[in-house]
Formats: sequence, structure tokens, C-alpha cells
Amino acid sequence: MKRPPALKEHDRAVILSPAGRIDAHHVTGAAALLKKWGLEPLTASHALGNQGRYSGSVEERLADLQQAMDDPSVRLILCSRGGYGVVHLLSHIDFTSFKSNPKWVVGYSDITALHAALQLQGVASLHAPMAKHLAEEHEEDVAVSHLHDILFGRSLHYQLPVMEHLALNRTGQAKGRLFGGNLSVFTSLLGTRYAKIPKGGIFFLEEIGEHPYKVDRMIHQLRLAGVFDRIGGMIVGQFTDYEEDDQMSAPLLQSIRDAVNGYSFPLCFGFPVGHVKENYPLLMGMQAQLTVNDEIIFFTQ
Repeated sequence: MKRPPALKEHDRAVILSPAGRIDAHHVTGAAALLKKWGLEPLTASHALGNQGRYSGSVEERLADLQQAMDDPSVRLILCSRGGYGVVHLLSHIDFTSFKSNPKWVVGYSDITALHAALQLQGVASLHAPMAKHLAEEHEEDVAVSHLHDILFGRSLHYQLPVMEHLALNRTGQAKGRLFGGNLSVFTSLLGTRYAKIPKGGIFFLEEIGEHPYKVDRMIHQLRLAGVFDRIGGMIVGQFTDYEEDDQMSAPLLQSIRDAVNGYSFPLCFGFPVGHVKENYPLLMGMQAQLTVNDEIIFFTQ
């Protein structure tokens, strides 16, 4: 797996919208922060477009992404937001230039689909905050600070205290390639070439606004598809904007734990990744080490 080169001062960064539409002030705010980092921010032609729930037509969104991937002077592609729509682009992207001149692609949520496509090409990418977060949070924000450090060449090392989810965790250590992302997006890719499950990999997931029974169904779909048979470790990130259903046999997080009770891989809940302010960056496709004990979760890449 190729890790794109670290950024340096005066590198060009393109903000684009491969899925949902975005408010202009979030793009201008993110561009201002990138400029503070010493980068040269650019806004793609259709990044601020509006076509229903999308930023533009499939052709317009694809053109922005393809141009940024092919331009050798662009070193960072920052997705403005997720939403829905990346799946429209996957089979049309030409990765020829990108593979020979890899650059950072940053995003999460619906961008999970693009991360999966990049892993097929053997290029690492960053599951990390997007334009809205960068615009609304100052540069000392913990997730933004981690994003800056990783983009500019630092290794990734998180040490997190185990708190309210101790009873759900399963202790142990795992080492393998990191994959996953948004649960519903990743699950929608099962049965396609984009849902590549690395043997012994570390699988992580997060979700927003899904009913507990739908989450339960997706988790069991993963189980029946053999995902849990192949992995070496699992990270359950943040599940937000949902209400528990008292007609379910267990609360949402407990239902996830119950679905993987027959496995022995290390497992942690409550990891700071997802649709939350503390959305810690993770290197998609790169080797990772996860250690879960009764007091601390260690994660390094």
C-alpha cells in the first residue's frame, strides 16, 4: 500500500464535492485554514453546485474529481462533505495518473466508498474531518490538529482511556490493514469488488441516524458475508443521532457486541471516529496496531 508523500509548504489543495452539496461558507472557511497551514487552496469548478441533494451531475462531480486526481501539482484532495453520491462515480474514475502520482484524499461518511476504491488501487487515504469541520473548528481542535500532523508526515499514535464501554470491549492485540468506515456505505458495497476484506485486517465502523434494527440487520449481513471470519480486530466508533428501540432485544451497541460474541478478536467501543467533533483521522489501507486492555486503548499506524 502506497502512502502519499507528506505535504509541504506551498503545495496545492483542491476542495471538491463528490457527493452532497455544501454551503459556500464552509468551503471558504476550510480554504482559509488550509492557507494557514501554508498550502495553496483551490475550489473545484462544481464544488459549490446545487443539483437536488447533489453538488452537481454525475458528469460534473466526476470531472472535478478526475481533474484533481490527474493534476500533478495537486497534493491534497479535501472532500467538502459526504451525504450521498460517490457510488455514482466509482466505475468511471481513471486511476492511471493517480497511481503513479498518489496524493492525499481526505473525507469520511459517504467518502467511505471512495476510500474503498483507493484501497483497490493500492493507495492509502485519510478517513478524517472534511470542510465543514475545518471551517467551524479552530486549528487547535484535536481532530484538526491530528489531521494536520498526519498530512505533514507524522505517524499516527492514539492512547485513549477506556470509559463507559468497558463491559462491551474485548481485550487483546491485533495487527493488520485498516479498512471500513461508514456502516451503511460499506455494507452497500458487499458483493462488489470494492468490498475487499483484508485477511487479519482491523475493521472499523461508524454511523449516523440509522434505526437500531437497521444497524442490527447490517451487522448480521456483515457476519453472514464472512467479514468477521477474516478480520483480526474491530473498532466500533461513534453511533449518533438515533433513539433506542425498546422493542429490540438489546440496546444498539449491545446488539453489535452480541453479533460478534462467537469470535475472539480484540474489540473496542466508543472510539472517537465518526459524525462527531472528535473525529480522529485514520489511515485507510495502512497497517495498524490495536491494543485493548481494561484501562487503555492503543492505536498506532
